[in-house]
Amino acid sequence: MIKLGQIASVQMGYSFRSRVDLIESGAIAVIQMKDLTHENVVDISDLARTEIYNLADHHLVNPGDLIFRSRGQVLQSAILTVSPGRAVLAAPLLRIRVTGNSVLAEYLNWYINQVPAQYQLARHASGTAQQMIGIQTLLDLEVALPPIELQKKVCQIAAFGEEEQRLRAIIADKRRKLLASTLTTIVMGGETH
Repeated sequence: MIKLGQIASVQMGYSFRSRVDLIESGAIAVIQMKDLTHENVVDISDLARTEIYNLADHHLVNPGDLIFRSRGQVLQSAILTVSPGRAVLAAPLLRIRVTGNSVLAEYLNWYINQVPAQYQLARHASGTAQQMIGIQTLLDLEVALPPIELQKKVCQIAAFGEEEQRLRAIIADKRRKLLASTLTTIVMGGETH
């Protein structure tokens, strides 16, 4: 086991003085909590845009960065897989960036969202109605770190599992619709073939 702080840096998202002033043609995209999917990926298709003057480069996100939900009922990370252009995170999101070559960002994203890491985070979360995780708690998170080749295999198998679940949901939905259609036809006095 190794502490996350030994393999990655953690930074708080950009703190807007008030809510984000949306500017449709703004030069800076803003990643918010709503942009993190249930599949633990960042969806950049509908990012808010704004203007931030004198923005330091260390606030910008890059593909491979993990975006961590530091507040709420779900304390998980999502990975930024494609470039959103010039973009920042809105606080209270935290950016986790791999700093060496001993861990794959995809593996770290997977690991943070698994039971052992979630248990560690839950033990150190503060707040009752809304849980909160601080930067130091993330830096102290213990991560199982197998060799890179095994990390790749874990990520591939996890991706296959996610795809299987997605396909099963589609099949189940089609079966429900077919059954409903067939039963409706029978009830309405029609015949089925």
